[in-house]
Amino acid sequence: MNILVTGGAGFIGSHLVDALVERGHRVRILDSLVEQVHAGRVPEYLNAAAEFVRADVCDAEAVAAALDGIDAVFHEAAEVGVTQSMYEIVRYVRANDLGTAVLLEEVVRRRDQIKKLIVTSSNTIYGEGTRECGGCGVRVDPPLRTDAELQRREWDIKCDACGVAMRPAGTREDRALFPTTIYAATKLAQDQYSLAVGRAYKIPTVALRYFNVYGTRQALSNPYTGVCAIFSARLMNGQAPVVFEDGGQMRDFTHVSDIVQANLLALDSDRADYESLNVGTGRATSVAEIARLIAAGLGKDIEPEITGQYREGDIRHCIADVSKISRLLGFEPKVELEDGLGVLLKWVAGAQVEDRVVKANAELESRSLIK
Repeated sequence: MNILVTGGAGFIGSHLVDALVERGHRVRILDSLVEQVHAGRVPEYLNAAAEFVRADVCDAEAVAAALDGIDAVFHEAAEVGVTQSMYEIVRYVRANDLGTAVLLEEVVRRRDQIKKLIVTSSNTIYGEGTRECGGCGVRVDPPLRTDAELQRREWDIKCDACGVAMRPAGTREDRALFPTTIYAATKLAQDQYSLAVGRAYKIPTVALRYFNVYGTRQALSNPYTGVCAIFSARLMNGQAPVVFEDGGQMRDFTHVSDIVQANLLALDSDRADYESLNVGTGRATSVAEIARLIAAGLGKDIEPEITGQYREGDIRHCIADVSKISRLLGFEPKVELEDGLGVLLKWVAGAQVEDRVVKANAELESRSLIK
């Protein structure tokens, strides 16, 4: 097949490009090489067998040219800083939502040509993840924690029936969506725009809701990337990872190779067409534990700095229920966290990393987004 990967020079996109090329597909990459991620340079890891087009996904003319002869599209292009999106609103809405709209209009013009559209969505669209009570068995999709609760540093959501702190449970795709940041809202829009257009024009479309992705090629000097990369950057510079709240917030850390696996399965099957699917592991790991695992893996005897502060829009827990993608596509996460971190940290140990976390947090504090 002839395949276009938008954002194909990025962390996830480049791994996907490698897998597609290895399977014999002809791949074209469209990527603007965002300064914050790539410093304006073509990355050394970019697959030489893929055609590279440097262009903005909001440029309709460039997108139209990139779609020439294409059979399938993976839309990975997006600005990815969750907290940064709260003060660079236009930048995030432009890249994520306008960029998706431009791509969709050009895809619709070629609806008899495009056989599959696979779009990157995000677990952030759920807001707080599903909870269950270990005391009375109640299962709920909770609202956001209130300002009063956060100001009292009451981090955990408690069961209304028995008052016990509720533990994370698998969050399903059919629950209510409640994005808490501009980034999350833009990912929800990408998800829903794409499925609506796909259904209307009978273009087979799948929205993959990634959970917390980690792996090699993350932009280690970008302070708005995933926590595994951010913590690695701090530790490589002899600094403690900065952890908000009490460090007990739980996430579902998913290796990039499992994300690639899900994309390939969605390409090969029609069973998930017009569906949104979680891509995660179902395993809950605290942010503080991740910081300690990374420190140990890098040989750094540095404890995380637990700030006791919170950031606007942050959630407590969100873990994937992957039963739907397993049922429809046969997806099964293959990489254990400890193994995936081992591969990541071998790569990190040989990298030159600039720690920009202090500056990034100062930006948030100046806007009262850290409290």
